[in-house]
Amino acid sequence: MDFLEVLNKVSQDSVGVLGGHLVSKKYVPLDLSESNVDLVKADVSTSLKFGEFVDQYLLNHNANVAHGGYLEVRSIYKRSTHFNNFDEAERNIHLGIDLWSPVDTPIYAPIEGVVHSFKNNTNFGDYGPTIILKHEYYGCTFYTLYGHLNLSSLEEIQEGRIIGKGSVIGALGDASVNGDYPPHLHFQIIEDIQGYIGDYPGVCSHNELGFYRNNCPNPFSFLKLDN
Repeated sequence: MDFLEVLNKVSQDSVGVLGGHLVSKKYVPLDLSESNVDLVKADVSTSLKFGEFVDQYLLNHNANVAHGGYLEVRSIYKRSTHFNNFDEAERNIHLGIDLWSPVDTPIYAPIEGVVHSFKNNTNFGDYGPTIILKHEYYGCTFYTLYGHLNLSSLEEIQEGRIIGKGSVIGALGDASVNGDYPPHLHFQIIEDIQGYIGDYPGVCSHNELGFYRNNCPNPFSFLKLDN
């Protein structure tokens, strides 16, 4: 069974990372790509302005969670040298899915795993507090990454700890700790962790896309956004 077949089989029994209290009809897709005319016209240069844009979008759609972003080409990363140091190709393609929800929203493990690693990634525009779980199913090992958490999420966590399906992993952080974004979860599936500890690229350049598209497949079904 190859990696994608394993993911498809495992995701049939996964649970939503935001739990069952937020029903599907209150989710709405959010396009943050550089081709979104509404986003181009909006001021998202600060976390405050960006948050106002997201809040208004949710209000306009009578929703409490906005989601999207897999392989989206985003211009919002231009504000951070963490993605653009001018010595390398511009990194602006988003490799996970974001769930925009209020600060301190609890995050749940969609499947059972063990804590592989964790870290507070403090670069401007980075993940902030991040947890990575390791999963082994049907002879296949892979990882899930949870970024932009609050600091409390890292206080008592331990590498190697078993996290049961549906157990709380942590909670969403605010802009002061999460890399300067409105509260949201960055969720990413990773086949080869490549030796990273508490971190893994969540954004890539066009010339890296072939590798990362295969190594980080679309996690949409894992998040139960199609129910």
